[in-house]
Amino acid sequence: MNTDVKKIEKRLQEVVEKNEDAIKGFDKASENSKDEAIKSYFRGRIENRKLFLVQLKNAASGLDLGDGDIDGSTKGSIHRTWMDVKAFFSGDNDEAMLEEAVRGDKAAIEEYNEVLAETQVPARIKEILREQRDFIQNDLETSEILEEHK
Repeated sequence: MNTDVKKIEKRLQEVVEKNEDAIKGFDKASENSKDEAIKSYFRGRIENRKLFLVQLKNAASGLDLGDGDIDGSTKGSIHRTWMDVKAFFSGDNDEAMLEEAVRGDKAAIEEYNEVLAETQVPARIKEILREQRDFIQNDLETSEILEEHK
């Protein structure tokens, strides 16, 4: 495998990992939230991110993008622990979880933008990444609105 393909594979693995972290983070946020509507909102976001993983893996089937298990990263695991601590000390778990969702989505958008800046990424995969990034951007605005109203 040439170095360009390896570089693309590594960058896409990072996007997959970011989505796995999001799935686990939204699950943690749902656990820590008290309002059923907020819980449902986070569960919907889990399903969206699972769909993102399927789309990426199908579009780049020749690359190693993971084994299908949702593992996430060490950094993501630390962030989820922080979410538990924040929920424990927060007077409003829902607002605290929405804040963390906003923070995570902003990091995901940065990751997507970095990968989209790579010139070697095939056009079809870039199209999928742009759609996913735009979805996250729109969802970020929803999270911010919900956070303001808590």
